[in-house]
Amino acid sequence: MADTTAHPPAGLGIFARWLSLWVALAIGAGLVLGNLLPGAFGALAALEIASVNLPVAVLIWAMVYPMMVGVDFGALRQIGQRPKGIVLTLVINWLVKPFTMAALGVLFFDYVFAPWISPENAQAYLAGVILLGAAPCTAMVFVWSNLTRGNATYTLVQVSVNDIVMVFAFAPIVALLLGMTDIIVPWNTLLLSVLLYVLLPLVAGLLTRMRLVRAGGVAAVDRFKSRIQPLSVAGLLVTVVLLFGFQGGVIVAQPMVIAMIAVPLLIQSYGIFFLAYFAARAWRIPFDVAAPCALIGTSNFFELAVAVAISLFGLGSGAALATVVGVLVEVPVMLSLVAFANRTRHWFAQGETV
Repeated sequence: MADTTAHPPAGLGIFARWLSLWVALAIGAGLVLGNLLPGAFGALAALEIASVNLPVAVLIWAMVYPMMVGVDFGALRQIGQRPKGIVLTLVINWLVKPFTMAALGVLFFDYVFAPWISPENAQAYLAGVILLGAAPCTAMVFVWSNLTRGNATYTLVQVSVNDIVMVFAFAPIVALLLGMTDIIVPWNTLLLSVLLYVLLPLVAGLLTRMRLVRAGGVAAVDRFKSRIQPLSVAGLLVTVVLLFGFQGGVIVAQPMVIAMIAVPLLIQSYGIFFLAYFAARAWRIPFDVAAPCALIGTSNFFELAVAVAISLFGLGSGAALATVVGVLVEVPVMLSLVAFANRTRHWFAQGETV
């Protein structure tokens, strides 16, 4: 399989470089519009079926579908050839990351920040960070892998395996952690969210990819992703505008909320990266697999987290706000970790079997 299959469209790399700026501008627009046009945002919030907000569902699909087209399940045949990187990815993403995120959320929202946050808001923010912690990266990791000159094909294998596991593991882990923190879990809505935002986009992406490969090979897939990538960018930014529009009054009244939500997210991001990175070094995994492995665990599938937070708790909820703060925090953190990884490349042996 050619390495080019795992590289994202060029537009995604440019978008990733300036993602924090675009998200910040979208946040500003949402705050202004939410305070100027509360009636319009209220009407949008009312457009829902079975706890699923229809405008947001369309936007989330616009974000997720292009990513799923890039998943090549043919790469799964390589799992048994070099298993170390896959094993470490799965352990970090599914046995460590969700639980450390939940623990940090409890520590900060229930204790450290308790004097400044109401118990209701603390539970909402905790739910949001739990959703982020249980959703490992799907698409942006291709950008981070490319920036560290990672093994593109192996990165594709890691992401494909993660997507398969996510279909089965996301809902049970989220339900377990929300239940452990005394947050009521509407199981029907949670399972519907996984169906709408993971399983169906994954199937649609697979069918689209198969049709494109038959028509023109991997090059046709890359061309298609390049054409539809602006939809993903627009979907993310409009979703941010909506979320902050609904949260406008709360945020204007309590601007420190954003900073407080960011604290456990920052600690989690750096902690998970260094845990995975040094574990990979100790296990003699080569750099071009170790760096993407650590970056997959650090980055989040924030599109899924945002969608599920909205479905479970509502557009104006603190949980939805927390997931969007995750978007704002993630890109500067990831770029700093890419720079660290590139500076420490020499720490790793090259050409080891994984």
